[in-house]
Amino acid sequence: MAKSEKKESYIFTNGDLRRLIIPIVIEQFLAILVGLSDSIMVASVGEYAVSGVSLVDNIFVLLIYLFGALATGGAVVAGQYLGQDNRTKACQATDQLVLLTAISAFVITAGIYLARGFILHDVFGKIEANVMESAHTYLMIVSASIPFIALYNAGAAIFRSMGNSKVPMFLSVLMNAINVGGNGILIFGFGMGVKGAALATLASRIVAAGGIILLLRGQEHLLHLSRPFSFRLDKGMLKKIAFIGIPNGLENSMFQLGKIMVLSMVTGFGTAAIAANAVGNIIATFQIMPGMAASMALVTVCSRCVGAGDYEMARYYTRKILKLIHILIIVFNVVILVALPWILALYHLSPRATQLATEIAWLHGICAAMIWPEAFPLANTLRAANDVKFCMIWSIFSMWVFRIVFSYILGVYFGMGLFGVWVAMIIDWCVRALFFIVRYRGTKWQLHKI
Repeated sequence: MAKSEKKESYIFTNGDLRRLIIPIVIEQFLAILVGLSDSIMVASVGEYAVSGVSLVDNIFVLLIYLFGALATGGAVVAGQYLGQDNRTKACQATDQLVLLTAISAFVITAGIYLARGFILHDVFGKIEANVMESAHTYLMIVSASIPFIALYNAGAAIFRSMGNSKVPMFLSVLMNAINVGGNGILIFGFGMGVKGAALATLASRIVAAGGIILLLRGQEHLLHLSRPFSFRLDKGMLKKIAFIGIPNGLENSMFQLGKIMVLSMVTGFGTAAIAANAVGNIIATFQIMPGMAASMALVTVCSRCVGAGDYEMARYYTRKILKLIHILIIVFNVVILVALPWILALYHLSPRATQLATEIAWLHGICAAMIWPEAFPLANTLRAANDVKFCMIWSIFSMWVFRIVFSYILGVYFGMGLFGVWVAMIIDWCVRALFFIVRYRGTKWQLHKI
């Protein structure tokens, strides 16, 4: 088949990719604003409030990554069945993903409440009393939102598997509006501070989860929940979802756990470093946000290609989307770094915290444009082909050996402090990128489809 003829047979046109990726970029932008609005509005209470909220957010990012990994497992299975033109099995995967997500979320929520003392006093380490009070208040309220954000992520992943990313986008707009509006009313109107920010976040996630599950019940969708919904666990289907979701979840959990361990190191650098690290993490998320969005599209696209047994097509879309990610990250970073002084002014940080945040934002922005796409999105092509064990093993290895060890060496031993911790993160990126590029250039990842 001629190359031009081959391209004509590809599943997704450029227009399809735009309709898939642009809403995901908007959705991710608004989702990040949920956390951003909390931190900016809470900053009016004081630096200690920003620090307390940011410490707890690290725990919730771990859980969101965990449920995102589970959702990715379900999305890959459903996507591969769609690639095989087997809608019945794809819808069964949808049912089982939602059921598994709900059960897992309620169990983890109960665990968070039971382990709250360990989290606050042992994981976070020695922190100032007012920071501890803020962290405790935020943890107790926002933990109740875990089942809702988990179900929202599962539903959003299913809609993306259909190539419909507009539904998650519109729900993200609604969720963000509720959160920002609630923050304004509860923090400024009623003077509830951290408690107000937590309640607004909880309410926004409840509405988003309810909305996406309600929409998934619509039988007109390519993928939908059965009516009446079956609460019977299908071991065969769960095994397929878990084959992808569990290694991916372990990878993401170990990644975030490593960040939390590094955070314990950061707390030893003082409140200015904690606040700068918190703000730096938010800015860093915006710096790679378009790449995160496009990498989600990579799962949708490549899982369909793998289901159809066309790996040449998967490679074609991988190259195309990775180029797009590099371009988008460069554009976003130019805008963010130019506007950085005004962005940092919103947080009312101390001069030392502002200096630290500036340094790490520039480091992260430059390296993100150069290395990040190969270190993270490229792995989604491998995951879409069920090559999840390779991604898990080498990602965990790189995280623990390079990021954590070098964080101590550079941050503590050589006295580089917070900046040294972020340099260690870049070293981790370089190692990951090397592993994934070598794997992708071979053919072993093409041997694992359903």
